[in-house]
Amino acid sequence: MVTQEEIRAYIQTIPPSVKTLKEVLSYLDKQELAKAAQSASEDPALKLYLQNIVNKPIYGFKNDIKDINQIFSILGLTQAKQIVYNYMISLLSPKKWELFELNTKSFSEIQDRLSLQWKKILEHLNIKDNDIYTSISLLPASIIVCEALFKSKQENINLLRASNDLNYNTILKRLSGMDLYDLCKEIADVWEFPLKTSAIVLASKGDKKDLDEETQLLQNGCIFFFSINFHSH
Repeated sequence: MVTQEEIRAYIQTIPPSVKTLKEVLSYLDKQELAKAAQSASEDPALKLYLQNIVNKPIYGFKNDIKDINQIFSILGLTQAKQIVYNYMISLLSPKKWELFELNTKSFSEIQDRLSLQWKKILEHLNIKDNDIYTSISLLPASIIVCEALFKSKQENINLLRASNDLNYNTILKRLSGMDLYDLCKEIADVWEFPLKTSAIVLASKGDKKDLDEETQLLQNGCIFFFSINFHSH
């Protein structure tokens, strides 16, 4: 029903990150918040996205914040980078969802919840690696890919789910040999994410052995987190 060739063909249609986003991320990698904010302010859509994000109640800021320099300063390097990645993913989001009961607002809420819960997990594990922090941004992209691949086959997918009580991740794996984590890896390659970011996502599948203690702790956190957030969809 869905082959690996179809999946990879679709992912190859994903446009590369635009120059402004590459510039913002490059400055963040160099820990140059002021220059990153200046670049971000030159992209009206990104600027509006950042303003809307930080002023959501879920982020807990008491005052309405509009200045991009202030936004980046408050977020810090790690969270600013994660939100820029979330913005990149949001650009792929369909205008109208057909398979999943989502819209622009609810998809954004998924991204926000994932980012904040992931932050809590990493803080609990005392992990402070930027690439690991940003790895969570990839997961919502797999929902978008599933939407694109399965929406025209919705009747058959619904029959599979009803007769076997399967989630979308299991269906994807059975039909194509790839799962949500593999999709994330493919997208990470297209967008030239750090190698560690995609490696962490793949490690989250839980099928790797002989990991060092820190990675084992992280893997356990990933498995628990992804199981409660994605495997039931």
